[in-house]
Amino acid sequence: MKYVYGLVFLILLTNFAYAEEAEEDDTIRSESTVISDGTMETTVNSPPPSAISPQISASNSDLCTVGVAGAVQTQILGISAGRTVRDMNCEKLKNAKVMYDMGMKVAAVSVMCQDERVFDAMMNAGTPCPKDGLIGDKARLAWEMEAVEKEIERDQNNVMRNVFNEKSETKIGLGIIFSTLAFLLAM
Repeated sequence: MKYVYGLVFLILLTNFAYAEEAEEDDTIRSESTVISDGTMETTVNSPPPSAISPQISASNSDLCTVGVAGAVQTQILGISAGRTVRDMNCEKLKNAKVMYDMGMKVAAVSVMCQDERVFDAMMNAGTPCPKDGLIGDKARLAWEMEAVEKEIERDQNNVMRNVFNEKSETKIGLGIIFSTLAFLLAM
C-alpha cells in the first residue's frame, strides 16, 4: 500500500507542460556555435588488387595444343597473359595414325621412328626403321653404313684432337716440343 501512496504523491508533485500557440509575428530562432579541435585517422582496409590470368581452354580432343596462362600482381600494376602451345608429340602420333589408316604402314612407322626412343626400340626388337625406301635387313644395313660414315667423317675432322687423345707419350713429346719452341722464342 505504501507504494500506491508514493505513486500518488509523485503524480501530484509533477508539473504539467502545455503548448501554447505562437503568434504570427513571433519566430523561433536557434543559434549554436560548435568549436572542436582534434585529429582524425582513417584506416581503409580493402582487398589487394588482383591480376587474373585468362582461362585458355583446349577442350577439343582433336587439337594438339595446351593452354598456358599466368599472372603477376604488385601493389601498383598487374599483368596477365596466356597462349596456346603446340604439342609436337601429339601431332606426330596423329600423323602416324592417319597414315596407317590410309594404308601407308611403312610411312606411319617412319614417322614414329623420328623419335629416338622408338628408333632404338625398333632396332633392339630386330625390326629396324625404314631408310630411303628400304625395309627389314636392307634398312638395318643402311642405318649401320650411315653410322659408320658419320664416325669416319667425325674422325677425319678431328685429326688434331686424335693426336692429343691417343697416347700419353705423344702428349709428353708434343709438350716438350712446344715448350722448347716457346723457350727459343722467349730468348
